[in-house]
Amino acid sequence: MKNILRKIVSIGFFLTITFKVFAPTSESLAVVRTSPIEPFKSLIHAIGMVETQYDTLAYNPLEEAVGYFQIRPIRLIDYNERTGSTYSMNDLFNYKISEKIFLYYATEIGPYNFERIARTWNGSGESTIQYWQQVKKFL
Repeated sequence: MKNILRKIVSIGFFLTITFKVFAPTSESLAVVRTSPIEPFKSLIHAIGMVETQYDTLAYNPLEEAVGYFQIRPIRLIDYNERTGSTYSMNDLFNYKISEKIFLYYATEIGPYNFERIARTWNGSGESTIQYWQQVKKFL
């Protein structure tokens, strides 16, 4: 009888410790990874389609525009002066660098005015209205 009682107590003790170790406590913390907020994602897609059909290696010799976003030398000079960066035109074939430059200017305007961002990105004047119409088709 002592052996049976000893086994029952041992099993009970083992189960108690096991449940204590694996049971969640009120001090538990769950970490959930969420996707980043990308307010310009659809605009980047649309501009990429209009500018280069997603070609990161695009070059327009007429305007000397480079990469996915077709960044012109004057825009790069402005960006480098404002941020202290030292990017060259060749760097603009790197999508991440070009995206960083685009997002710098887009963020200045804000995520809620895609028309203004697109038209400002394209330049100035009446031709930007037609550009916006093209971009809008891909949003």
